[in-house]
Amino acid sequence: MSESSRFTVSEVESKNVLRKFGVPFTEEREVLAVDEALLAAGQIGYPVVVKLVSNSIAHKTERGLVKLDVRDEKLLRAAGAELLAAATPEDGRVSLLVAKMEAGRRELIVGLVRDAQFGAFVMLGLGGVFAELSDDFVFAPVPVDRNGARRLIGRLKQQNFFDSFRGDAAVDLDQLASAIVGVSNLAQSDAAICSVDINPLIVRPDGSVVAVDALIEKYSKAPLIQGADEVAGKFFPESFLALFEPSGVVVVGASTHPGKFGFVSLHNILANGYKGRTFATNLDGARVLGVNCLTSLDELPQDSVDLAFVCTPASANGQILRACASKGVKAVYVTSAGYADSGDEGRRLQNELARLADELGMLLVGPNGQGIVSTAKQLCAQIVAPFPPQGRISIVSQSGNFSSSFMNYSRQTGVGVARAVSVGNAAQVGVAEFVDFFVGDPQTAVTLVYIEGIDDGPKIARVFKNGAGKKPIVAVKGGATSSGSKAASSHTGAIATNDLIFDGLCESFGVTRVRDIERAFDVAASFATQPLPRGPNTVVLTTVGGWGVVTSDVIAEEKILRLIDLPEELMAGVSKLLPSRWSRNNPIDCAGGETRDTVAEILDLVASHPQVDALIFLGIGIQSNQARMLREGGFYGSSELERIVSYHENQDRKYAQTAARLSVEHEKPILVATELGVADPNNPGVVAVRETGRLCYASGQRAAHALGRMYEYARFRGIERTQ
Repeated sequence: MSESSRFTVSEVESKNVLRKFGVPFTEEREVLAVDEALLAAGQIGYPVVVKLVSNSIAHKTERGLVKLDVRDEKLLRAAGAELLAAATPEDGRVSLLVAKMEAGRRELIVGLVRDAQFGAFVMLGLGGVFAELSDDFVFAPVPVDRNGARRLIGRLKQQNFFDSFRGDAAVDLDQLASAIVGVSNLAQSDAAICSVDINPLIVRPDGSVVAVDALIEKYSKAPLIQGADEVAGKFFPESFLALFEPSGVVVVGASTHPGKFGFVSLHNILANGYKGRTFATNLDGARVLGVNCLTSLDELPQDSVDLAFVCTPASANGQILRACASKGVKAVYVTSAGYADSGDEGRRLQNELARLADELGMLLVGPNGQGIVSTAKQLCAQIVAPFPPQGRISIVSQSGNFSSSFMNYSRQTGVGVARAVSVGNAAQVGVAEFVDFFVGDPQTAVTLVYIEGIDDGPKIARVFKNGAGKKPIVAVKGGATSSGSKAASSHTGAIATNDLIFDGLCESFGVTRVRDIERAFDVAASFATQPLPRGPNTVVLTTVGGWGVVTSDVIAEEKILRLIDLPEELMAGVSKLLPSRWSRNNPIDCAGGETRDTVAEILDLVASHPQVDALIFLGIGIQSNQARMLREGGFYGSSELERIVSYHENQDRKYAQTAARLSVEHEKPILVATELGVADPNNPGVVAVRETGRLCYASGQRAAHALGRMYEYARFRGIERTQ
């Protein structure tokens, strides 16, 4: 969307337009003279507000052009005269606006913005003193229907704002939703409108809402906005399969020096068991890691490889692409730097490389990228480690470092990865294209995305909108703060969009946005290995009381899940298994009363109960932790310590296996958490969870956070209990 010059529409005209779209305004009259103002006030009834208005006056309050709570004719005559005298030649034709003085303790702001990347967004926020105290604003992309408007209202942090308040009625949410929909409809009706500001929207004592001020800003010429549905990918899935499942690979620019990319990438392909044909080129025809290198791509057998992994200087890469195309190579990954990352001349070279790839009909990934992983094919074509275990998370990242970080977490936790790609400078394809492919990829259960900058908002919006309704998408966006945005721009050379706008996009399209890398992996791992919860009702079972408390705190603070009151029959069943000192509420704190089979039996009782949607189990690994000390304490081998060590370790294995079995049997998420997942990854309890293919969460708090994100997604998909 290109910027055009802007102008403001007068308050009177702005309100007239918005009234046609259902926005409620207070009763008011526009007049030209003080005597006419007196007549209007008599018809409306005192007290009134009087303003000086014109097409040229946008900010009346700053100039003192608003008089509030005018209670009689004398005060109105003086106010009107003062306002007319304050007019300047630059104001042009002016008039007085006389309006009913509305009263209410609560104020809202409703608006519209057109983001340079993503287009039109409706905005809702708390106004007045509430805005100063809470900074509570949310956005949603146009169009917004009534259901979308209610969801937007529900996203404000201060939900108690809408409840009855000091004798005032609860806010009429249907009326508020109608105003939001009206602003959305206005945006669709006129592409020249670039912003709307309805501020304040007052909540009356009876709960109804009424707008008392509004301003529309328009472009002098409506800019051309590329619609999301008009953005189509240039590549079929076969192009990406050539990248992730190639029949053969050639490393272009292989090196005998172990510190060079051309050596490391060839090593990583060979060392991790890739079974396809592997070739390499080296100008001297050297032998590298047992591979007899070709001196040029001219020697490559025709149609022998699908993927070229390029580690040569930027100046050589145009010629290399042509040579690859002549040999039937379908996809090229370029690691070389010196393109958009190095300035304007580099950007020109990058654009030329992308155009050449388009002409040749080749998929080009990079340049300035780290590489790709495809575990099903044991393909690790990267210039750095690691290589993760096989699984169902697919990763696309604008940062090579974070691509590695996610795979490091995969190795630590045992929750595997299907595909991973660092898009580098994304000359031809970037995050959007890979998300689009992963959504349709049978190897992928969930896509994990790291974004720093966005230079094609409509494309991202399209794939988010189309993709999240089919498979979970977990997104982390750098540049959430002004400092982070500057760092992201420096790092990628891309444009960082407003963070609240990106939030609104994710919320509206069902993309799970997570604020930090560790929790993002937690959430992706949960989607990949757990069934979705069919409701918010959660039980926390703990053998470690403190962790139960802080886990409950997260559930209470986030207000997504519900810590269910234990049904009578469940309470009675648990009481039969534990001594009377157990907590007798949720969390179920065993209080040290568990015996050999107690935990497994309680897990079974809770998971099988129809009112329970999800369960978090805390305390696994404690017995194995003691077993480790017994094993290492110098007395092992005597006093039957071998037997008790074995007993402790087997109990933890049993808990892990029972949790996984019951989760599958009842199709409910059962999350197992302990700090030992990080503090002692070799703890038998942690190992047993890992062996079930599931994540052992590093804390109950992180488990609760991940479960909350899963339930939000389940609700977005409509996957909820019908009773």
